Amino acid sequence: MIRKHYIFHGRVQGVGFRVTLYQACMRLKLTGWVRNLYDGNVEACIQGDPSKIEQAIAYMYNTRYIKITKVDEEEIAVLPSEKSFDMKY
Repeated sequence: MIRKHYIFHGRVQGVGFRVTLYQACMRLKLTGWVRNLYDGNVEACIQGDPSKIEQAIAYMYNTRYIKITKVDEEEIAVLPSEKSFDMKY
């Protein structure tokens, strides 16, 4: 199990990005959160099986209306107590 912090750049707000990532992570049984940033980017922390995290990110690249131009990614410490995936506002 790993945990990664992401900043997604591009056309990622106003296109259903948070809901789409939330649904993908729930389907893949990943935990973490996603939220919009004031600069127009989207931030997320995703925790779980590395291959499932890769699946979720790949899905986002191939989703209609969303256009990811850059992703800042960093592996961070796992939170063993985290049990769900949330959309933050």
